[in-house]
Amino acid sequence: MYDPFVPGRFTVAERSMQAFDTVRNRSFPCDMWRPTEPVGVCPIILLSHSSGGSGPRGYTFLTNHLASHGYIVAGLNHSELVAPELERRESETPEQRAAPEARLEPAPVGIVGHSFGGWTALASPDVLHQIRAVVALAPGGSSNPRPGILPAKLAFKWGRDVPTLVLVADNDVCLPLDGMYEIFDRIPAAKRMVVLRHADHMHFMDNVEQLHEAVRTSPPWIPELDYLQQEMRPIAELCTGEQSHLFVRGLTVAHFDAVLKQNDEARRFLAGDIQAELASRGVEAFVHSAA
Repeated sequence: MYDPFVPGRFTVAERSMQAFDTVRNRSFPCDMWRPTEPVGVCPIILLSHSSGGSGPRGYTFLTNHLASHGYIVAGLNHSELVAPELERRESETPEQRAAPEARLEPAPVGIVGHSFGGWTALASPDVLHQIRAVVALAPGGSSNPRPGILPAKLAFKWGRDVPTLVLVADNDVCLPLDGMYEIFDRIPAAKRMVVLRHADHMHFMDNVEQLHEAVRTSPPWIPELDYLQQEMRPIAELCTGEQSHLFVRGLTVAHFDAVLKQNDEARRFLAGDIQAELASRGVEAFVHSAA
């Protein structure tokens, strides 16, 4: 029986390396996860992490799960972390922006990202035409961001169908649900949104309980984020990291299986009663229908 929630059959190897960008003449730290056994052609999943934080290694609960199901996962440290001077310039030509395309392997390619990395995941199909599937975890990009939140915008100039799964939290203080609904309604492709109940923004990362409480109780990064500590609920009032990780892992694998691997069992799973499937595993969630 198809079950995307349990680990896959492959053992996983991890590797850290430097990825060289020939356009900018600069190396960037990159982490990769892959199956150790021969799989044939592995779909490639690009991982885009949230702004700041611990980079791709803040999502090992998901990267290892994807690799165990036969995916190669590559997470590049965002340029604002390793080289602030290399942030995208408005003067960049379309050719410069699309330059990394030619270096992607000829395998099915998907992208998953969280927060600002979720914005990256939704913006990438504008210029990376190899991307065939997107998973956005509590993505940035709404038209009315809260104070201190990066005001990144989304053009959605995809020009093709890129099936998209959006996973969000109902108690997200940084990126509230109304903004998630707005982004979802604008996605110009086949799409599905599932909302995790009793969850906040940090429920999509490793070490949920510790990270959530650290953000809630530590001094804010900038004064504009003072409201976070006032509005964030104690972790004891929210769902557990185990529940949120199961939610993210299972639905992400099912989406990529259905799109990148053309797996009929995954398609039937996603077309079924997702809410009941999650409830049977102790996870409260609901599916948001498109407007």
